[in-house]
Amino acid sequence: MPASVMIPIDVVAVLLLVFGLYFPRHGRRDMVVALLGINVGVLAVATVLSGSSATAGLGLGLFGVLSIIRLRSQELDQEEVVYYFTALALGLIGGIRVDPAWIAPSLVAAMLFVIFVGDHPRLFAQTRSQIVTLDRAYASEPELTVRLAELLDADIRRVKVKRLNLVNDTTVVAVRYVMRSAT
Repeated sequence: MPASVMIPIDVVAVLLLVFGLYFPRHGRRDMVVALLGINVGVLAVATVLSGSSATAGLGLGLFGVLSIIRLRSQELDQEEVVYYFTALALGLIGGIRVDPAWIAPSLVAAMLFVIFVGDHPRLFAQTRSQIVTLDRAYASEPELTVRLAELLDADIRRVKVKRLNLVNDTTVVAVRYVMRSAT
């Protein structure tokens, strides 16, 4: 598909990704510019590389390194990492010529659809995950699980002790749980 068609498809797709899906669901203003910037940057480089003697591997390697540096410079949630790489992939697909022509728009639509469904607020809406610091050292996992269920008013699915401090009498735990229905 020619650049005159794929570039507008990419721009519309990244705008939908950022302003239609990401920002309404996650609300991090600083990620808006990051997602838009990485997408347009990748689109520009992929477009230039597709018309030059340099290989796409060189461009992909460059952006892979830049992405790793960016992702390690600040803590991102798993969802934000997915949005970040989707923006990157949209730019690459928009900038590289793919035959047959219908494949690129189909991949763009598939990525947006997967993000829409996989990150939908109603999907597993009662499921939570968090790090909890307790003001008591719990050496017994069953006792810890009961205490967390009481504190969180939830059904505990998984407990992983991150730190057990017997001197300061604290427990730090990663817990996954399902909220109990309001009755």
